[in-house]
Amino acid sequence: MNCAARIGIGIGMGAGVEDMMDLDEIILAEERELSTEGDKCECNIIHADTVMKVRAAMPGARDLYSLSELYKSLGDPTRLGILFALSQDTMCVCDIAALLKLTQSAVSHQLRVLRNVRLVKFEKRGKSVYYSLDDDHVKKIFEQGLEHVGHTK
Repeated sequence: MNCAARIGIGIGMGAGVEDMMDLDEIILAEERELSTEGDKCECNIIHADTVMKVRAAMPGARDLYSLSELYKSLGDPTRLGILFALSQDTMCVCDIAALLKLTQSAVSHQLRVLRNVRLVKFEKRGKSVYYSLDDDHVKKIFEQGLEHVGHTK
């Protein structure tokens, strides 16, 4: 395990770590890891004040998990196509399906994923269900992503 990984575990970034260790525990964990590896590491925590400041600002495990789920949901081209469509206008499932050349069932499945992470919301109007982006943050996330990859209108 490299130094960065060891420090990451020490500041609460390992799987399932909810309570963060204090600086002494980080150093002790590092020393235990060195003694079991039989490997000599030359790294130490150079800026303890920075580590402590970042630790205080670090989101909790639950928030990091939710953010991870949000980003995972953005990792699918079909869902991104749906988000682009909804960034332009409110649409019903059948119109989204026609636009993306997919079945309504496939679109409904993807919309459910997007609903679960609060990227889209729906409204029933008679027998039709209309979808829109959940809020302005979603549009900004999407627009900033497109800008980052160099999309031009």
